[in-house]
Formats: sequence, C-alpha cells, structure tokens
Amino acid sequence: MKINHVAICGMGALGMLFGARIIDHEGPGAAHYVMDARRLEKYARRPFYINGVPRELPMRDGARDVPADLLIVAVKATGLADALDTMARCVGPNTVILSALNGITSEEILGERFGREHMIYAVAQGMDAVKMGERLTFTNPGKLIIGAREPSQRENLRSVCEFFDRVGMPYAVEEDIMHRLWGKLMLNVGINQCCMVYEANYGQCVNPKGEPYRTLIAAMREVIAVARCEGIELDESELSDYVRLMGTLDPEAMPSMRQDALAHRPSEVELFAGTIREKARRHGILVPANDFLYERIQAMEAAY
Repeated sequence: MKINHVAICGMGALGMLFGARIIDHEGPGAAHYVMDARRLEKYARRPFYINGVPRELPMRDGARDVPADLLIVAVKATGLADALDTMARCVGPNTVILSALNGITSEEILGERFGREHMIYAVAQGMDAVKMGERLTFTNPGKLIIGAREPSQRENLRSVCEFFDRVGMPYAVEEDIMHRLWGKLMLNVGINQCCMVYEANYGQCVNPKGEPYRTLIAAMREVIAVARCEGIELDESELSDYVRLMGTLDPEAMPSMRQDALAHRPSEVELFAGTIREKARRHGILVPANDFLYERIQAMEAAY
C-alpha cells in the first residue's frame, strides 16, 4: 500500500516535528492533525512557530474525520486513553498505526483497540525538540527507529519505509524492535526523570561530577536488571551508548518531563519509574533509584 495521507494525533514537540517534515516535502494536503472539537476551537486561532518561523498546520475534528493511510500517535501517555476515541475515525481497514509515545505499553493499548495487524513499533531517538506554548525549537531532529514485532506487520513496515524515504524522514529499521524499545525506556528512566527531579537541563544531568548523573546511571542500571528478567538482554555497553547520545543533545534543552513540571502538568512517571517498580516487584528486584525518583516526582506533582 502506498501512503499518501497522514493523520497525526498530538501537537506536542514530536507531533509538530513530524508533521512539518511531511508537509514541507509533500505539501499541506499530505498531513493533518486530528483532535477533539474543543482543542480544534482552541488551536485553530493560534499561530504556530517552528524555530521562529510561522507555520500553517492543517487540523480536523476527529468526529468528522476519515481514514488515513498512516496514523502517527504523538500524544502524551497521560492523554492516550482519551485520544483513542478522537482518532478512531482515522483508522480504516488499511491504516498503518505508528506510536511515537515513550514507554513499552502504547503499542499494546493501540493494538487492543484497533487491531495488532495495523501496528508497527517505533522509538523516537535523538530529538532535542522543546515545545513551549505554540513555539517549537530544536537543533537535532533525531530519527525514528521502526520495526515489526509480528509477521502480519511486515507489509506495514515496508509501506512506512517507502513513505519515509519519499519525504526524507530520518529513520532506521530495527529487527529486534522490543530490545530497542527497552533501550529507549532505559534512556527515559534516566534522563527524563532526573531532569525533572533535579530541575535540570540535559547538560547539567550528563555532567559526570554531579548528583543527577549518579542517580541517572543508577536508575538506568536498574532497568537493565529488570529487562533481563523480562527476556531482554540490555547491557552496560548500551547504557554507555545512550549516555554518549545524551551528550550530543543541546545542553540547554530539556526533555518533556522537565517541561511538564514547569507547566504544572501530570508527567509520564508511571511509564518510567512506575513500569520499572511494578515489574521489579514481580521479579523480586530492588530498585532504590527508581523508588527515589518516583516518590520525588509524586511529591512534586502533588505540590502543583
């Protein structure tokens, strides 16, 4: 199947980044953002900017939408449950669904609602995009790591690869996509949570002389231990690779969890420390660094 039109659910940093790339290469008719009527009324009157340049971003009411060839889900994990109904009319018999959400659970939630045969799995990696209000800034667009977990998803993967080649979307295909999803979870457990807890940017958290760095490494090592109990063989060399990747990001930028704290929004802590704590209990593993981060973030959110 050839992908010609894309629906994007979510106008956060990644949603805007992906949509702008598609529109720049294929024109404004190639992609639109789907949302509920309340958000449409709110956003339709607002100007949006990407690296200071004003952008036209087509939007539609989900209740009146039609099936897309590709649906990119880029909402916050805290809003996924509510977004399922909003995006439902975008999904037809041949629609491919790609989730750019963090964590290791969104593909299962989407597959249960719309059918696993629609899915491909994805990891967004290397972006330093920051969205504040209607303004998106970034220096590194990163890339999408994509893959099929089941044979029924192979044709979806081929279609998405052809489309990404056409629009110049940076991507790579990963054969063991679940391994990569766990690797990204390890990264997020460290950098996202530590930036929020220590009220820090990327540069401050990857400074080897600081407490945030020590906590970050400890939390990531706990992910390695839990992953191995889940049949995923992460190791120290991969941890080192992700730490080096963090060092390539804009040191003054910050991840979405730090932005959530500044805006007094609920964070994705349940996706990160919450997931690791739950699985650690099941396997009888102690995860004190993730316990600390989880409890601190819960206290920060309670004080909003």
